[in-house]
Amino acid sequence: MTSDQYRPRWTGPGEPAVDDTGVYETLMRLDEPVHIVGGPYGLGAAAGGRVTADGPHELVAAVPPLGPERLGSAAFLAAHGIRQAYMSGAMANGIASADMVVAMARAGFLGSYGAAGLLPEAVEKALIRFREEIPGLGYACNLIHSPSEDRLERSAVELFLAYGVPCVEASAFLKLTPHLVRYRLAGLRAGGPHGVIAANRVIAKISRTETAELFMRPAPEAIVRQLLADGHITEEQARLAPRVPLADDITVEADSGGHTDRRPLPALLPVIMRQRDAIMQETGYPERIRIGAAGGIGTPDAAAAAFAMGADYIVTGSVNQSCLEAGTSPQVKQMLAQAGIADFEMAPAADMFEMGVELQVLRRGTFFPMRAKQLYELYRTYDGIEEIPADVRERVEKQIFRRPLESVWAETAEYFRRRDPDQLVRAEGHPKRRAALVFRWYLGMASRWAKTGEADRAVDYQIWCGPAMGSFNAWVRGTYLAAPEHRRVADVARQIMTGAAFHQRLAMLRAAGVAFPAGITTRPSPEDTASCDRAVGVGR
Repeated sequence: MTSDQYRPRWTGPGEPAVDDTGVYETLMRLDEPVHIVGGPYGLGAAAGGRVTADGPHELVAAVPPLGPERLGSAAFLAAHGIRQAYMSGAMANGIASADMVVAMARAGFLGSYGAAGLLPEAVEKALIRFREEIPGLGYACNLIHSPSEDRLERSAVELFLAYGVPCVEASAFLKLTPHLVRYRLAGLRAGGPHGVIAANRVIAKISRTETAELFMRPAPEAIVRQLLADGHITEEQARLAPRVPLADDITVEADSGGHTDRRPLPALLPVIMRQRDAIMQETGYPERIRIGAAGGIGTPDAAAAAFAMGADYIVTGSVNQSCLEAGTSPQVKQMLAQAGIADFEMAPAADMFEMGVELQVLRRGTFFPMRAKQLYELYRTYDGIEEIPADVRERVEKQIFRRPLESVWAETAEYFRRRDPDQLVRAEGHPKRRAALVFRWYLGMASRWAKTGEADRAVDYQIWCGPAMGSFNAWVRGTYLAAPEHRRVADVARQIMTGAAFHQRLAMLRAAGVAFPAGITTRPSPEDTASCDRAVGVGR
């Protein structure tokens, strides 16, 4: 037998492995075809070249080259100008930092900037960096639905348009807003093979079919008419609007950190994909709406499973928060690196507090979930802070706020005078609304304390995160990535995608009847994929 490599290192199904090292290394040559060959010594693997046999050998199975750049949708890569179908999703308040976006773009991945919750001047500073440091490379900026702070959403869109942001990641939308629709339609122009070019791309993060429907349809006619009347779009853009969906890509978000419905991906993704197919057939869009997968993806196995289910791309979030580039404190990164898959809990969300919307946060090492729930129960029970019983109020002031509630209100009022005065107008004469703003002070500050590493407030840290973090920690245990000071966001992306390609290769061989010993199927570890990256040129 001749080949670039042939090592009969393990025997057939049900028998122990003799030495799987050579076979594993062969399978990891992802940019070459691999042949599984049976001979006098059992089964072996051959990579590259031609496989010929001089004796009693049999070709059992063969797989083509399958590097990480082949996973997902080629159209997604082309649309966003990237090399691998991997996206680091936005984490609000700049936790998905400008440093993270720049690192991802330079490595050939798509990064989304966590613009949500930031003041316009902070967002503008990041957009200037992108223009100067990654010109022509793909990136996205987060636009979060802000029903209680319309002014921030409007300001964000105006900045995105002014700086030519190529893509917006729309998240937490309960309904479509004129600001989001304006961004999408302002990038329409006639031309291209299908008669319309959508320069402003939208990636919609959803977890419900009714929300997915909004983004898979064209912009609502009433909003289009109003935008035209207000001079925000041209007549040509209004005319082209019915020919394209509101979003190019739909990210199906399963059990994730932050805002989540905690639905399992295997249940949710097929439903959204079928919904997409039905709408595509009905509307006849010239270009296919792409479907991505997010939530719970923190290892190569999980990424490979998402691609095997038909995802056009994957999105990670929680695992990136522990990386060096993340805009949060070293204390938080250490806490995240210790988390297991059961160390997370739902808690009230600051941006949708009055609506009772919850988000997923780290529970281990912090009292935040419990204390935030206490405040929401007080909000539901009483019509204002004045009605809270004296003993309860005293306990809340001492344990949670560490200051009188009237002092908290004074600081809150001063904050909104600068940021969004309309909030104060709405609270005037409405004690319950004022109570909501006071309680939201704690939720907002809990995020800030975590981000800045306020040592005296460590037990109050609000850390948006999901079980993928625990899964990632289990995967990297005992490797260089176990320590957060070694975690870089583009390296994590490469490790996950290279490992996913390896697991896809194993799945193809299993389908051909090949069984593998545990020493192969439990790999690759980060050290393994680092050497493979060099072999296949990942990240060049």
